[in-house]
Amino acid sequence: MTVPRPCYYGVEVEACRERADQVRRVLAAHLSHWTLDHQVGPVCGGVGELFANVVEHTDDTTAVVELCWTGRHVIASVADRDRRPPRLLGPTLGGLARVAALSDGWGSCGVPGGGKVVWFTRRVESAEGLPLRWPAPPPALREIRHRPATRSSRRRSGCPVDGPWNARGCLVA
Repeated sequence: MTVPRPCYYGVEVEACRERADQVRRVLAAHLSHWTLDHQVGPVCGGVGELFANVVEHTDDTTAVVELCWTGRHVIASVADRDRRPPRLLGPTLGGLARVAALSDGWGSCGVPGGGKVVWFTRRVESAEGLPLRWPAPPPALREIRHRPATRSSRRRSGCPVDGPWNARGCLVA
């Protein structure tokens, strides 16, 4: 069995509109390298929104963009030095609403020394072709346990009453 190994990428980048496309291209390349091509659109879209929020709503000149692949989840985050928490304007308004729609979960937290990190996660349906839940083994490989026979049925079948019993309710020698 091949288990995906955790992967990480992080970069500190100038927070300006001109860098947004470059950040998306770099993240897309990492996701493709990690065989997560089907995650490129949603993850790069979400990071693009978070990066745009840093550019538009803060006076910070740098942002830290991080991407982590755990083997089951992709976690993306954008950090800046602005202390103000992000605001969700409504279920359909603003960049955070788009991030919420593209992800399984999102949040933010303050960092020591000031600033914040805004992150989101996406659960990956299949990692390198592996299913999320392993299928049940075929019936031939399952352990089959029958209910023990009652004393009256053992007597009728001609088996002794006491002793170790097999699945048919007969004494095992």
